[in-house]
Amino acid sequence: MAALKKIAAIPGDGIGQEVIPQALKVVQATGAAIEFTQFDWGADRFLADSTTVPTDGFTMLARDFEAILVGAFGDPRIASNIHAKEILLGMRTKMDLFANVRPVRLMDESLCPLKSVKPEDLDFTVIRENTEGVYGDSGGVFKLGTPDEVAIQEDINTRKGVERIIRYAFEYCSNSKKMNGSPRRRVLMCDKSNAMTHAGGLWQRTFKDVARDFPKIETQHMYVDALCMQMVRDPRNFDVIVTNNMFGDIITDLAAGLQGGLGVAASGNLRPRHTSMFEPVHGSAPPIAGKNVANPLGAILTAAMMLAHLGLDQPARKIESAVLAAVREKKTTADIGGTLGTEQAGEWIASKVSTSKDLDY
Repeated sequence: MAALKKIAAIPGDGIGQEVIPQALKVVQATGAAIEFTQFDWGADRFLADSTTVPTDGFTMLARDFEAILVGAFGDPRIASNIHAKEILLGMRTKMDLFANVRPVRLMDESLCPLKSVKPEDLDFTVIRENTEGVYGDSGGVFKLGTPDEVAIQEDINTRKGVERIIRYAFEYCSNSKKMNGSPRRRVLMCDKSNAMTHAGGLWQRTFKDVARDFPKIETQHMYVDALCMQMVRDPRNFDVIVTNNMFGDIITDLAAGLQGGLGVAASGNLRPRHTSMFEPVHGSAPPIAGKNVANPLGAILTAAMMLAHLGLDQPARKIESAVLAAVREKKTTADIGGTLGTEQAGEWIASKVSTSKDLDY
């Protein structure tokens, strides 16, 4: 009997409270040896007792669970969004989840807004540095509210942080394959070193140094603006992209648009050999929360990504195949061509998973 893997589930706010239950339902339908424990961290808890993260909460997660499945954070009732910052960004930094991994895979040609792009043409991964850059909230404001106001936001890059994310990208490229089974061959580093000379210089030097340890991997470089243009012009050119926190945040939303929208985008926040966190990237979407219209596929595919990370490849493949079937048969929410609600789409996929023995993806 497989050892039981313990997973923390934090639905969070808004549509997170709708899509995460569907992801849990689908995972349970695989029969995988998983035990979920749910936590109420989010806006409702904060408004009730001012708790963002309980004392030693992150320590508890790292000690007691093998992975964390998160929904979304953000609520208009909390103007400062302090709970979202302390929970989500806190988890990334305090648990040192330095690698944000965003697979960009087109399940069906109908989902891509670009003409004549097929699934085999859109299959790359963006690896984003997740703990440094401008997200460290280092800086300040001088002469607030006056015509002479000055705002400074520091972009912090360390040799340690840059080197480990670049090395992770090369290792990922060496050890992963595309959907068609072919090996990945190229790592592209994206920056803006022609304008951000100090930070870009560190990334440039480090990329060249690490590349020497992986002579079989092809290397490329693009400025972020050129990358965005080429991603839309011809996404077949990309394999593995590694970049900083800010640029990674931007280009992954663009990439999600190519694969069918944020509603189908999965991600993992990883620290190899430690407890890692997985989250769909669509945000809490307050305008549609509670209406049973949110797309659960991103959360479901994120759960599949989590299972694969934990070594549960067969259940992960079953989920991916069931999601593909849902897309092709239009058993989805309206944003990608279906007529089902959030809960009904989740139930359809769970049923497909539970009744299918061997599915191909």
